Amino acid sequence: MAKIIIQKCNLGRDAELKKTKNGDDVLTFPVGASQGHGDNKKTNWFRCSVWGKRAVSLAPYLVKGTSVGVIGELEIDEYEGKTQHKISVDPNGLEIFPRQDGGERKPTAHDKAKANGYQPEPFDDLDTPF
Repeated sequence: MAKIIIQKCNLGRDAELKKTKNGDDVLTFPVGASQGHGDNKKTNWFRCSVWGKRAVSLAPYLVKGTSVGVIGELEIDEYEGKTQHKISVDPNGLEIFPRQDGGERKPTAHDKAKANGYQPEPFDDLDTPF
């Protein structure tokens, strides 16, 4: 695996905190890093993961649109004909930047479903790609 540094990128959706079969906590979240300008602008997506107690403490802060900096180990996989970029975030490899608008994010459909009692299935298979 290779070390990767993404200086500033945005979360594409709220982070998900789950437990493995072994009871380990894992927090996963997608980040989009843009490169280029104008019509040549392209966004590369990375699936990030944070493990352990740090995952639990960071979960409330990693919501859609949050700007972060990431340092970690990059792994590139092929799955069903698609390339997946995964980053295992270093223990001190995550920086959360303050929101520019100074406000809270708008509620999403997922927020409304959770408020109405929706509970996601427990995460119990580490072989499932993120």
